[in-house]
Amino acid sequence: MHADLSPVIAATTQWLSRAFPACGGALASALCEVQARQAVTVAAWLRYPTDTDVALVGIAGPGGSARLDWITGVHAVPDAEEDAHAWRTWVDEVVASWAACLLADPELAGRAVAALADGIHTDGSPAEFRRLVAPDAGDRDAAALLRHPDLVAPVAELHRAQLTDRLAPGRTLIG
Repeated sequence: MHADLSPVIAATTQWLSRAFPACGGALASALCEVQARQAVTVAAWLRYPTDTDVALVGIAGPGGSARLDWITGVHAVPDAEEDAHAWRTWVDEVVASWAACLLADPELAGRAVAALADGIHTDGSPAEFRRLVAPDAGDRDAAALLRHPDLVAPVAELHRAQLTDRLAPGRTLIG
């Protein structure tokens, strides 16, 4: 069992970064991945707000990327190694969908980050998500595909209603 969400965050970030790659070279790739990781982290913390939720996903697993791959037309091509794509089993479809929503809508991203303020994942200290909530021109250029509302819509729309319900005014993360 994993005590945290790092396998889910890492795999879902990798999936988003591959499905909507950076526009440019190595720096653009790094900036794109940082933005994806911040969005996935916020989404995962919202989806799994308690220690019990985190423990359950560690036991049961998040479900994998098969449906996301099918929706986006991203098909895993087997590498020479048999288990080269084992990381895909740790992709969480809901987290990927919520992250896509956050990347495409800065206002929603701001509300999501604000909702985490008192959660167990922040440990009382404010988390830094500047590249998600206030990307500069370099961030936006690097992640043009990842932040394009029309391109990420097939993924974002899968679970947008759940995210907006979770972020509804007066709603707490737990319950």
